[in-house]
Amino acid sequence: MTFFNVISLLGGLGMFLYGMSVMGSSLEKVAGGKAEGLLHRLTSSPLKGVLLGTIITSVIQSSSATTVIVIGLVNSGLMAFAQSVAVIMGANIGTTVTGQIIRLSDLDGESLLLQLVKPSTLAPAAILVGVIFFLFCKATKKRNVGHILLGFGILFTGMLAMEAAVVPLRDAPWFAQLFSGLQNPILGLLAGFVVTSIIQSSSASLGILQALTVTGVVSWGSAIPIILGQNIGTCITGVLASIGASRAAKRVAYSHVFFNVLGTGLFLVLIYGFRALFGAPFWGDAVDMGGIANFHTVFNIGTTLILLPCRNLFVRLCNRLIPERREETHPELAEVVLDTRLYASPAMAIAQAHAAVVQMAGLARLIQRSAIAIMLGEVPAEAVKLATKREELTDRLEVSVTNYLVGIARLDLSEQESRRTADLLAFVSEFERIGDRSVNVMERNGEVRDKDLVFSETARQSFDLLDRALGEVCDLAIEAFSNGDLMSAVKVEPLEQTIDRICDAARTRHIARLKEGLCSIEAGVVFLEVLNNYERISDHCSNVAARLISNSEAVPDPHTLLRRLHEGQEEPYAKLAEYYGEKYTLPSE
Repeated sequence: MTFFNVISLLGGLGMFLYGMSVMGSSLEKVAGGKAEGLLHRLTSSPLKGVLLGTIITSVIQSSSATTVIVIGLVNSGLMAFAQSVAVIMGANIGTTVTGQIIRLSDLDGESLLLQLVKPSTLAPAAILVGVIFFLFCKATKKRNVGHILLGFGILFTGMLAMEAAVVPLRDAPWFAQLFSGLQNPILGLLAGFVVTSIIQSSSASLGILQALTVTGVVSWGSAIPIILGQNIGTCITGVLASIGASRAAKRVAYSHVFFNVLGTGLFLVLIYGFRALFGAPFWGDAVDMGGIANFHTVFNIGTTLILLPCRNLFVRLCNRLIPERREETHPELAEVVLDTRLYASPAMAIAQAHAAVVQMAGLARLIQRSAIAIMLGEVPAEAVKLATKREELTDRLEVSVTNYLVGIARLDLSEQESRRTADLLAFVSEFERIGDRSVNVMERNGEVRDKDLVFSETARQSFDLLDRALGEVCDLAIEAFSNGDLMSAVKVEPLEQTIDRICDAARTRHIARLKEGLCSIEAGVVFLEVLNNYERISDHCSNVAARLISNSEAVPDPHTLLRRLHEGQEEPYAKLAEYYGEKYTLPSE
């Protein structure tokens, strides 16, 4: 084997890995995040978990990537550890798809159909069609299909290049001795483990082994332990990904290790025990690509069938080895984890960013709910400290969520994913400002206390009415955003206009009280600041609702929608405005 053969081998490996990556990422885009969305809504059924793990891995062509995504989901709280075990088992089955695709190179025959599906014919045809789709189609889905075909063609072109590069090895005595030595199960396991750990893809290392079968020196006796070692080596990616993650996420990585090591041990005992008792005449025979793909499939499906009923034992074992730390805290202060591991699946990363913005919205609402009472000094010191902690967490979330979304925006996103990312950035700003405006009200507490300010009964009634109306508009906006509830979104704008009218009327009455000397100037300044801040909070709620509605209707932007509402072009608006006008009315003086 010459230097140029080595260059060809490495170049073929590079094309193979790149083609696998392109095909996997493009398949994921065509799926539109739906497969990953199923993971988020996974039930406790182990069979469904296995099925979904198989689907996800088949789509993204990597059990390691699936494991990393699951670690990210568990770390972020989107999936329970117990649910993840079955998904990891399914991922091992899904990774067998690549080997079965590669085995197409073994097809032989003179019929036209077989000649057409042989990789030597199929690869350039797929590349040609893929290039046509990519260059001449403007539709995103068609371009993604073109990417899939390109990845498929490049994968097989790389495979054919590796096959051609290793052909000279068939006449090399040292190569035959090497694979003869790998019949030792320990050496075979070690070889498969090391190669897979280095390239961090069992599918790729299996493809390399399949390419080497053209030399004719790869026997069943050497291939079997190598394949088993590859299944342990693929766990390295998950273990590395769990570094710095939550304890639950670490359990996912180690459950993958336990599952693959135990499965490998079982098959070693079964295979070598059978060989010792009954012999194995085929042991020294050369294996082909199909044989490797079939054994890999049988091993992973068989291991899953045997160990799936024992999945609760894996859960208990991992829980005991990595126990949870118990921390007493307010649930709303448990910050949502924004795990960059989920960048491997933009759909799941966006879902987690949405969860973090939902937390921001809830914190802002809790701050607003206590703002007036804190300003008036009607709550204990503990409540003030809790509100301060909520404010600090809201500020941290604004920074972390914004940075996380900017990172998502740099990924290769679909049009829908790009729009959702941009919307979430806008919502972060709106909810952060709701919190800030509420804090502005809270911070008047010091002035009220130091100056011993007293508000008239009319002013307190205005505060109470505004607080109730603002609480409802905040709840409607947050419900609309959190659950995509457009019925709640529609109610926001007429209530926001009602709040504006309350504030205008309260200002007018306040000026009248000042003229009559019924209100001090210092108390009046604080009163007007509260009105201004509460009016702005309702405006931000209006912006949230308008953006949600405009995304679902044929209107250019939220501002156009608001103008149409105010002009009475939307029939429900007038009825709701009348309803809220009657519900929230300042008492007569």
